[in-house]
Amino acid sequence: RMAQTEPNLDHDVSWFLLPSYWAKMVVALMSFLCFANSYDGDFVFDDSEAIINNKDLRAETPLGDLWHHDFWGSKLSSNTSHKSYRPLTVLTFRINYLFAGGFYPVGFHVINIILHCTISVLMVDVFSILLGGLQFSNKGRRLNLAPKTSLLAALLFAVHPVHTECVAGIVGRADLLCALFFLLSFLGYCKAFRENKEGHNFSIFWVLVSVILGAIAMLCKEQGITILGLNAVFDALVINKLNVLELIQKLLHKDKSLENAVLLRKGLLFRITLLMSGGASILYIRWRIMGTGPPAFTEVDNPASFADSLFVRAINYNYYYSLNAWLLLCPWWLCFDWSMGCIPLIKSVSDWRIIALAALWFCLIGLICQALCSEDSHKRRILTLGLGFLIIPFLPASNLFFRVGFVIAERVIYLPSIGYCILFTYGFSLLSKQAKKKKILAVAVLGILLVNVMRCALRSSQWRSEEQLFRSALSVCPLNAKVHYNVGKNLADKGNQSAAIKYYREAVRLNPKYVHAMNNLGNILKERNELQEAEELLSLAVRIQPDFAAAWMNLGIVQNSLRRFEEAEQSYWTAIKHRKKYPDCYYNLGRLYADLNRHVDALNAWRNATVLKPEHSLAWNNMIILLDNTGNLAQAEAVGREALELIPNDHSLMFSLANVLGKSQKYKESEALFLKAIKANPNAASYHGNLAVLYHRWGNLDLAKKHYEVSLKLDPMAPGTKENYNLLRRKLEQLQKKGSA
Repeated sequence: RMAQTEPNLDHDVSWFLLPSYWAKMVVALMSFLCFANSYDGDFVFDDSEAIINNKDLRAETPLGDLWHHDFWGSKLSSNTSHKSYRPLTVLTFRINYLFAGGFYPVGFHVINIILHCTISVLMVDVFSILLGGLQFSNKGRRLNLAPKTSLLAALLFAVHPVHTECVAGIVGRADLLCALFFLLSFLGYCKAFRENKEGHNFSIFWVLVSVILGAIAMLCKEQGITILGLNAVFDALVINKLNVLELIQKLLHKDKSLENAVLLRKGLLFRITLLMSGGASILYIRWRIMGTGPPAFTEVDNPASFADSLFVRAINYNYYYSLNAWLLLCPWWLCFDWSMGCIPLIKSVSDWRIIALAALWFCLIGLICQALCSEDSHKRRILTLGLGFLIIPFLPASNLFFRVGFVIAERVIYLPSIGYCILFTYGFSLLSKQAKKKKILAVAVLGILLVNVMRCALRSSQWRSEEQLFRSALSVCPLNAKVHYNVGKNLADKGNQSAAIKYYREAVRLNPKYVHAMNNLGNILKERNELQEAEELLSLAVRIQPDFAAAWMNLGIVQNSLRRFEEAEQSYWTAIKHRKKYPDCYYNLGRLYADLNRHVDALNAWRNATVLKPEHSLAWNNMIILLDNTGNLAQAEAVGREALELIPNDHSLMFSLANVLGKSQKYKESEALFLKAIKANPNAASYHGNLAVLYHRWGNLDLAKKHYEVSLKLDPMAPGTKENYNLLRRKLEQLQKKGSA
């Protein structure tokens, strides 16, 4: 009904012919097998910021805030926001969190796997249209004119290893949701022509549904908006069968017959106007919500975009394109991050990597020429659609319209891989047409699919934990300072400081301006009492980045340890100047003031810490202890009770308040708090020792003896406990003698 019969792409292809239902089942099964082993992985890499540290996932955050925050939970109006506006993706994270009752990664991973399987199944229908054309039966049912090649293309998509980051990495949910609605928008646009008779009628309803689904795709990730452009290309090439070269020639010769015969007769102009109006409206609304400020990125995120020379920028951008193309062709070297020196800049034409650019453009120009100039309309259509789906979804990540915050990101190739699968499958059909032994060619392609499945399974296992993920990158990007930094951070979190120092030093060597590596290395050296080098590193970090609040605070801690109190105080206040809400810095400032016997200033600093972070246990504890030590028992008791109302299960606060109550002779209440603290932390020698002191004062000598003994068993060197125990024993002996007398 929709088009005249075209050459059948399946005719010469030696491949499996399955009913539509079974084809989709096979694709779903293969996509599941590739990524099933990621279901019980941890939160890794960007998952920490996008999920664990994202307050938008918590029930106490109003749902309305999602529409004013970026993907990472920051306000879009903030200067530090990356402007990644994906509220629907964050909403799905929030639903995951609420249903799981906390941050349990299994549910997050399972949803990602289900999404990829669903998308892969939809690809069977999408490829059947892109490869076989859009035709309907007399009953209005869409015909699959390329069942074999559409199955092959869908399998290629389902098992492509470059998709691992999107599926096994939870933040890849944005790409998956975007792809889902992207495909639904395309299929919805195709439905607009189901009732078409000879191209005269179409459904405005389905065109508008397609625009709405495109808007939803964009609210999941920015690339989603590109489907509206692809729908227009599909309309022109498949529905209206336009010959682009012929169109250009007629336009150059001002031939008006083209406009009358095609644009107006078939409604193409009207539909494209609807798509463009919808797209413009969506972009305008997004612009109004986000504001006009560009996202803030640094040179290490995307060094080519900061190059002064237009030539250097252009050469490197094109080199990045060639690397993305290579990842589609040979997805063997995969890395979670390609920034920070992983790909050194090309600065002259003598660099041998220029060959990659030449190869890329040689292939692209060849394909474009065939897409425009071939006399075979079937070839023109498939090549143009393949190039369209390869290039158009990639444009937002191309640096052409705005600077992006990465060099290469495997996740952004998820949608462009559709175009790659079209071109690969078409190339396979051409080879099959020429080959005498078609089965050998089919076996080779089957081998590629199986290798990809194994590569997906291996890569998925690497995404299960940060340790495996970061270490897997060392062989791919040994020059990437961030890789060494992340390996070091992972080791430091596990307590292996010696190994962490090695990787942090390498990160600083590879990138001498890597302030975060300097800060973390300085912290470890501070803990190992290597204060001189720690100070040098932290001082260098704040010179390189004067607004680096964390480094200023850590520098203050080191200066405090070196007893350079005035410098430490200045460093703390500089940190607070650059980060107004910095409870940890106020806490450390309070410790400095306490060391200087500036008790009022110390209490004020700790109070500020608890105002900014009510669950700051250390600040509350220090306030209670300082007030206790200075004899302000009533005030110490009030602060302790206030703290326990906010953090009722904190055993250290129970212990501190119990000490105060004991001194105030409120023995019963003090005893209850000591016992509660011991129940929460039974191996704390000081808890048993101080409870023993309470019983000693109270006159419960047998209980005092019992807890002194438990305390000494846990810590034989506990200060004061042994002396108190000996005093108690002497008293008990005296009482025993009196009793016997």
